[in-house]
Amino acid sequence: MHIILVTLLALVFSACGSDTPVPPERTSGAKAPSAAPAGPDDRGIIVAFGNSLTAGPGVARGKSYPDYLQQEIDRRGLPYRVINEGVSGDTTDTGLARVASVIAHSPDFVVVEFGGNDGLRALPVDLMRENLRQTIRQLQESGTVVVLAGMRLPPNYGPAYTADFEKVFVQLAQEMDVTFLPFLLEGVGGRPELMQEDGTHPTAEGNQRVAENVFAVIEPLLGEAAAARIPKEP
Repeated sequence: MHIILVTLLALVFSACGSDTPVPPERTSGAKAPSAAPAGPDDRGIIVAFGNSLTAGPGVARGKSYPDYLQQEIDRRGLPYRVINEGVSGDTTDTGLARVASVIAHSPDFVVVEFGGNDGLRALPVDLMRENLRQTIRQLQESGTVVVLAGMRLPPNYGPAYTADFEKVFVQLAQEMDVTFLPFLLEGVGGRPELMQEDGTHPTAEGNQRVAENVFAVIEPLLGEAAAARIPKEP
């Protein structure tokens, strides 16, 4: 049944344009390594927190979206390192259970990307909303700045469920007053040349595009925070 669902979602993507919703992720359970080198570091910290779209399965090491995000940050000379806390197969429920491990990094910013696997399993939208709300609240209470990445579903999930699913992200961004990226895979989902054969996960080039989407949203935040970190001359 899983193979049939993945095949169906891949067909939906290939038939539609770049605005087509991305299907949620497979559940390999593998966690990607950190995108930043280990050891003492006085740079600020950005945690990419999510499921397989963050973890980056199916591409070479160093080709996940957090890796490309780090490259762009370094290219701009911004004093931040990116930590990849993506775990394939995570739902909003299992993501919520990992919040403490993310807070342990003492991050300045956290990019929250969950919901795809909830949609795949047709889990209750109200449950997804509450899990995301609690995730965001705990991160905010720790002092971090949250960026919420929205997700979309293909139309075969039904108009009512699809609409309710997408509204969760919009409503939470407003309610929790967080920076919002409406669709993580904007310009990537639905483009076969940027998606792996499973029709679900981006290729390395696709992940680079995703990193561009994320950077466009957080760049103003990073610039302001970086400026605040520079001591003023007397």
